[in-house]
Amino acid sequence: MRSTKTIIFAAVSVAALSACGGSGNSGSGARDFVRGVGSSTVYPFATSVAEAYAKSSGSKSPVIESTGTGAGMKLFCAGVGAQHPDIEDASRRIKKSEYEECQKNGVKEIVEIQVGIDGIAFAESKTGPGFALTPTDIYKALAANPFGKPNTAKTWKDVNPSLPNEPILVYGPPSTSGTRDALKELILEAGCKTDAATKALKDSDKDKYEATCHDIREDGPYVDAGENDNLIVQKISQNPKAIGIFGFSFLEENPDSIKGIPMSGVQPTYQTISDYTYPGARPLYIYVKKQHLAPIKGLQGYVAEWVKSWGADGLLKKKGMVIAPEDVRTKNADIAAKMTPLDPSELK
Repeated sequence: MRSTKTIIFAAVSVAALSACGGSGNSGSGARDFVRGVGSSTVYPFATSVAEAYAKSSGSKSPVIESTGTGAGMKLFCAGVGAQHPDIEDASRRIKKSEYEECQKNGVKEIVEIQVGIDGIAFAESKTGPGFALTPTDIYKALAANPFGKPNTAKTWKDVNPSLPNEPILVYGPPSTSGTRDALKELILEAGCKTDAATKALKDSDKDKYEATCHDIREDGPYVDAGENDNLIVQKISQNPKAIGIFGFSFLEENPDSIKGIPMSGVQPTYQTISDYTYPGARPLYIYVKKQHLAPIKGLQGYVAEWVKSWGADGLLKKKGMVIAPEDVRTKNADIAAKMTPLDPSELK
């Protein structure tokens, strides 16, 4: 599907491309619909907002692709013009290196809008053993070289004597996913830093620290399940010995077949993610290519539809998104209205 769409957009004429280039103030009709790419976690929300926008405006529905945050950033930052996406959906913040890649390719003004909150949920089958995990357990189970030594753990009991004597089998997101990045930064790194010597590497050898804390094993216990989170839900619902990792909304949508796994004693729930007491809570974003506002019909309207949808009783809450606090929503509504570009000095 993705390759077909790439061919279609690559075939856009040079004239259409130039109409969408430059400052974004010249030309029109290069493409008469909005195109978004990115996070599989944000995807169901982005498509719901797209449908609502098309219905309320009578315009063509935006076309949204679930590519993963990282892969979406590459597409988004590849350039300005009708063959490039207008919006990037992201389950983590844009990285400094990605922003610089955008700049290099002429994507000069990027608008960052936080649209809500999500949590990296760990879940098991309804008939699972009732796991209760900590970031340290996850790190010891999934890291390639926990605390600098090759991972030899085969069962959860090898990781922690109090855990079930069952083989480690975790279905999770691929390397292109923002959920994978958040898994590394919010969970694996938290477990990694419990060792003082490893934590000290952050100052003495940053590359070694990141490899030790972030690299995930590739010998079988962790299974890259692709960008289809519903497939992970299906796999763990059919295998009571497996664990799945995905966005909280997928856990909330499947209460009859799967259940959440507490992390450090905190269950993944709407409330614990909303107040960030759950260790895997994270903000969700959309990134807008400001240079596309004038030439791409409906882009401003689609962004405005997000603002209309993220209220306490809005569409997105009904679809399972954890709503951001009122002050965050107010701040980001102002950014969306004024299309205020992101300040790159804040990025890491």
